[in-house]
Amino acid sequence: MTKNLVIVESPAKARTIERYLGPDFKVLASYGHVRDLPENPGKGKFGVDVEHDFEPEYVINEDRRKQLNAITKAAGGSDLVYLATDLDREGEAIAWHVVEAVKIPDDKTRRVTFSEITKSAITAAFEDPRDIDMGLVDAQQTRRIMDRLVGYTLSPLISRKVRSGLSAGRVQSVAVRLVVERERAIEAFRPREYWTLEALLETPRGERYKATLISVDGTRIAQGGEVKKNEIPIPDEATAQAYVKALKDETATVTSLKVRSSRRNPAPPFTTSTMQQEASRKLGYGPKRTMSVAQRLYEGIEIDGEPTGLITYMRTDSVNLARSAQLEAYDVINGRYGSEYSVEGGRGYKTRVKGAQEAHEAIRPTSFARDPESLRGSIKDDELRLYRLIWQRALASQMAPKQMETTTAELEAGRFGLRASATRTTFDGFTKVYTEGRDDGDDEKEATLPALSEGDRSAIRVVEGEQHFTEPPPRYTEASLIKALEEHGIGRPSTYAATISTIQDRGYVKVVEKRLRPEIVANIVTDVLVEHFGNYVDYDFTARMEEELDEVA
Repeated sequence: MTKNLVIVESPAKARTIERYLGPDFKVLASYGHVRDLPENPGKGKFGVDVEHDFEPEYVINEDRRKQLNAITKAAGGSDLVYLATDLDREGEAIAWHVVEAVKIPDDKTRRVTFSEITKSAITAAFEDPRDIDMGLVDAQQTRRIMDRLVGYTLSPLISRKVRSGLSAGRVQSVAVRLVVERERAIEAFRPREYWTLEALLETPRGERYKATLISVDGTRIAQGGEVKKNEIPIPDEATAQAYVKALKDETATVTSLKVRSSRRNPAPPFTTSTMQQEASRKLGYGPKRTMSVAQRLYEGIEIDGEPTGLITYMRTDSVNLARSAQLEAYDVINGRYGSEYSVEGGRGYKTRVKGAQEAHEAIRPTSFARDPESLRGSIKDDELRLYRLIWQRALASQMAPKQMETTTAELEAGRFGLRASATRTTFDGFTKVYTEGRDDGDDEKEATLPALSEGDRSAIRVVEGEQHFTEPPPRYTEASLIKALEEHGIGRPSTYAATISTIQDRGYVKVVEKRLRPEIVANIVTDVLVEHFGNYVDYDFTARMEEELDEVA
């Protein structure tokens, strides 16, 4: 007779945890949810009793009967049953469903959670079990019921009226709407011409540097497509060439010189969303692939005969790091890069995402001492690349700021005002390890200016005008769509990958040159939903529901 039974979600995790816990524990996997709402509840039904407090009608998943039978048999012969499913709402609900399906008595039930699959974390979790948190379970049930009601109400209509096989959903339809509205903004966009002027200057010592035209007759020149108050544009080639001709005959005099020091702090460690965005930018991984690889890193590998999870739990919207992790990072940074790169006492972060669940940790290595190169040959190449990204991002988050010095020279040349500036790094800080990627726009460029003083004169050797046109907003990438969903407060970390996959699999959106473009059907469905069911695909409705689910939890 086994004294204790432990239920986890995945078989890989089960093998690891069983080795940690020893012979008094048997660990079985549920393989995810064992119960759900019925897939085909019948015509006009939802699997939810809308007449009686929206009571869900759960059924056993057919492909989980084998696992459930094994759990039922083992639970009957065990003193205690520990539910060690994932530490998010979904994991809490899976634990509850197992208890309900197997009918495990309350006095035999214990709930344990951990954010990393390491011996110390597992041991600590089993020393401090708790009850199932019904607030989290109810929040998950509410989400599931709401998604069923919205999906099962709208999907048949869309299938009948637009095209068979289409579906609609509380989050997926909003994601499609974002892509459609961005495409329409691009189609409606009308470019506007504008020019900028740059002069090549030369000091009496023969040193050359560049300066930008910033004013004419004391009025500022707009430097981009947007013309701010008290600015004028250079709207066409004729105006630009007139300025070029006049400026060539002038000599530029330095009227002011400023040197400014600045610091840039590192980005926080990864959340699910930022990991998906950065893996897309830097590794070319789609959200679904990123989460699959992260799952394998979380479940871990065998190192020196010991099964070890390599990263902490990968479904989180927290940017917190455990105090123990901050201290270990401090030691690793000191040892690898020197004390000037470390931050005494560690560095904390606060999330800026609406409704973030701060109880979890950010995604980080389970040990900062386990650098990526030490895992080469032990894990697959795609796992190593993502692990390196997570390791670098988390370690850099605990490092000293990058320090820069910007020199700005303002010059007068007759009726024209010019500006020359250059920024250089005085201390690389966290960028020695990692720099955050960007969706659009160039990375920072460094430059230097010659030694200048107020009153110094420079000859104007060349003046060139450059034509520009204002640009429409860019199409979403998978990464930037996730960012937009997060900024609107739509969905949760666990939903982003599935949402992006669904809208592609259903034929609403296609990827062209790494950008998301809506198919014709996406426009039709969006128009139908916005016109007749505007509440359900309203950004505020979807975000407000997330806030209300948080209150339930």
